[in-house]
This record gives sequence, C-alpha cells and structure tokens, in this order.
Amino acid sequence: MSERRQLISLAYRLLGSLADAEDVVQETYARWYAMAPRQRAAIESTGGWLAKVASRICLDLLGSARARRERYVGEWIPEPVPDRTEWVSGWTGGAEVDPADRVTLDESLNMAFLVVLEAMTPAERVAFILHDVFRYPFPEVAEIVGRTPAACRQLATSARRRVRASRGPGTPNARRARIVREFKEAWEAKDVEALIGLLDPDVTAIGDGGGVVAALPRPLRGGEPVAEYFIGLVRQADGLTILERTVNGRPGLLLQYEGATVAVLALDIVDDRVTHVWAVRNPAKLRPWT
Repeated sequence: MSERRQLISLAYRLLGSLADAEDVVQETYARWYAMAPRQRAAIESTGGWLAKVASRICLDLLGSARARRERYVGEWIPEPVPDRTEWVSGWTGGAEVDPADRVTLDESLNMAFLVVLEAMTPAERVAFILHDVFRYPFPEVAEIVGRTPAACRQLATSARRRVRASRGPGTPNARRARIVREFKEAWEAKDVEALIGLLDPDVTAIGDGGGVVAALPRPLRGGEPVAEYFIGLVRQADGLTILERTVNGRPGLLLQYEGATVAVLALDIVDDRVTHVWAVRNPAKLRPWT
C-alpha cells in the first residue's frame, strides 16, 4: 500500500488527473505480476522498478492526453484532490538541486503549479518532476525519458524557468486561509464591493464543466466581472452551501447544493489578493469529494 500511494503521488503530478494516475498504477502492477517469479526476484529495487515503469506509462499518456484535451469541451483544469496524506507522500532519488530552485512535494501539489506543468512538453514535465520534485539523478531520468542525461538536464532547466516565471511572492497558509474565509463570507453575503476588494484587478476565473454541466465557457478576467459572476451564482442557486476545505494542499472552497458536491474551487493568492480562481464542476473530477 505504501508503494501504491507513492506511485499515485508521482503519477498524479505527472498527469494532473487522479483517475488517470490510478489507471497508470493499475497497469504498472499488471506488468509486474505478468513477469515470471524468477524475473521479479532479479529486480534489486521493487519500488524503483515500479516508479520507472509508471513514469514511462505517464510519458506515453501525456502525448495522447494533449490531443484529448484539445477536444475537451471548455477549459481543462487539473483534477482537484482533497487533504489526504497520500497525495503528498513520496520518495526521493537523492539528486542535487539548487535550494533556490527546489520544489517541495507540497508545492508540487498546488493548482497553480499543476497549471504551469500543463504548458510543458511531455518530456519537460517528466524530466522536471522526476528530478526537481522526486530528486531522481539525471542518468535515471534519461533511462525513463529515452534521452541523454545532458538533454534531460536541458529539459529540466527549461521547465524550471517556466515555474520560476510563474511564481509570485510566497504567502503563508494561515494568511491564505484568512483571505479564503473573507472571500467566502463576502460571497455568502452577496457583497460585491467586499468581493472586489479581495480580488486582484487582473484576477482570472476559469471553470471546468467538461461539457457535462454548466461552467464558464472561457476565462473571465477583471475584479468587477469576476465578483459579479460569483454573486450571480449564489443569487441563482438558493440553498447553495459554501464550505472551507483544503484543495491541493492549500485553502480552498467546496460548494454543495441539496447535499451534493457541485464544485471545488482552488484559489491562488498573491499579496493578500486572489489572482486566480479555478472552479472544477465536471462530476468526473469530483469523485474524491463525494
């Protein structure tokens, strides 16, 4: 079970989908048990073998996932996960990384980070996650990605630049929780002015309904339009319950209507202002929350 949690932890970060990560782990174990006992006995590190196979499967999936997401109805947001220790558990391979560039397992879970990963090529994403997050040395990364260690180093460097460019000033979780609570209270009170005051003037709200349920068809930008949109939602849905929850390791919100979970919101906060709201409504992505 410990190995399974670690593999899901790795595959989720590589794919941004818990459902896909579970499928990858199932396929990885199927390949393990398909080998003869003699072959399994010859493998020095079971965990290492499983991680390499899972990473290769993820690399193959990332190519097809990009094509699937181009056909996806509306915006695609990584699947949000609740506050469970298995999503942040993992193992490290001992690679040396400059502390200034170090990405912790906790940081690699948050929605803002996962969204940045979506803009990377499959090889960039895998090389970066394996080396900078899980500390695999480049010779091992090269074995998985199918490129030279030098090429993998370049891939990780390129990915690191993207992450560095997207990073805002760090905000302690306690302060994030306070802003999220104030956002919730202003939203419940239908106080447009208070909500605008909590939003960055250039805030972006993105919804993911997957073509199954109603959601924002395209990103909405600007403090006033975003505030009015959210106030409009609570006015239309009488009886909507807004709950504070940990979403991808950070304070977020869960929406329930008539006892059913209808949305999970991840928020990014910089300088005490909400800069991004990712609202996941696709029921297939809400399984862990129901």
